[in-house]
Amino acid sequence: MQLTKAMGVTGLNKNFEKIEIQRRDPKPNDVVILISHCGICHSDIHTARGEWGGPKFPCVPGHEIVGHIVAKGTKVKKHKLGDTVGVGCFVDSCGKCESCKKNEEQFCEKGATFTYNSAIADAPGHSLGGYSNLITVNEKYVLKIKKGLPLDKVAPLLCAGITTYSPLKRYKTKKGHKVGVVGLGGLGHMAVKLAKAMGAEVTVFSTSPEKEADAKKLGAKHFVLSKDSKALEALTGKYHLIINSVSAQMNLTPYLRMLKMDGTMVMLGVPPEPNQVAAGALIGGRKKLTGSLIGGIKETQEMLDFCAKKKVFSEVEVISAQQIDEAYERTVAGQVKYRFVIDMKTL
Repeated sequence: MQLTKAMGVTGLNKNFEKIEIQRRDPKPNDVVILISHCGICHSDIHTARGEWGGPKFPCVPGHEIVGHIVAKGTKVKKHKLGDTVGVGCFVDSCGKCESCKKNEEQFCEKGATFTYNSAIADAPGHSLGGYSNLITVNEKYVLKIKKGLPLDKVAPLLCAGITTYSPLKRYKTKKGHKVGVVGLGGLGHMAVKLAKAMGAEVTVFSTSPEKEADAKKLGAKHFVLSKDSKALEALTGKYHLIINSVSAQMNLTPYLRMLKMDGTMVMLGVPPEPNQVAAGALIGGRKKLTGSLIGGIKETQEMLDFCAKKKVFSEVEVISAQQIDEAYERTVAGQVKYRFVIDMKTL
């Protein structure tokens, strides 16, 4: 075992503090990564604050991880020492079930091992995430990152990027398609950038009029205030796909009515209370309401390669390890454009 520094919480309602954690020595198929940057996802906040059930302590969040390989096991073939790499939302799966065989390891039927707060197969304890200096991961779950890219802006792609890329790809977004994006936060801004890069005409729906300039700067052609019911009604039947990134309770019916026949709305946010939806809005036009959860390793690598080629990166504010509590408060208050990323060298 090797000791490394991390930022974690040791109990409910406690602030982050510097702690020491243990990482396993590399097994034959493992790589050890010196972490350069780690993004802050809203899932980190929900977990650390016990909003999704009791977290395991110490809780070290972080699943938008980038860095460089500093050690590797004897059987590692996919990566070399010094490679620039990333780790996303999970670090293990059974590899044998139907989902794993389809490269959808996030839906592993035996339960994927998520990057933090997850039980570890055949080992005591729980997984500890990327708010740390080092992490040891099986090479199968480590992604290649092209050299020379801005790692602070790449880090959020490991969650926010793949979460939005996956449904855009699944529903074959292309030139001539009209895509709506509900909410312009960490997920929403990536949905805008990626949909635009795929050739779609993008409309942003937001409750905040001050976000219009940013929406258009990011690539949206249109901006609509969500509270303007007449504006929403005027868009009936216009969109092939709507990506809903909002984590608050809302009425989905007006957005379903904006879909074309056989159009789809994809839910990415996890509101605390059920959303409202009228069955008629689905029946009329054979609309689909579905959800999406990150992506498998193969698709995540595809996303990283696409973003490198198209120069699509996250908009970030880089912070020190000592600013995590402040960043959490600002994230909840919507005061970030559009993702906080921790410079782990400050740890």
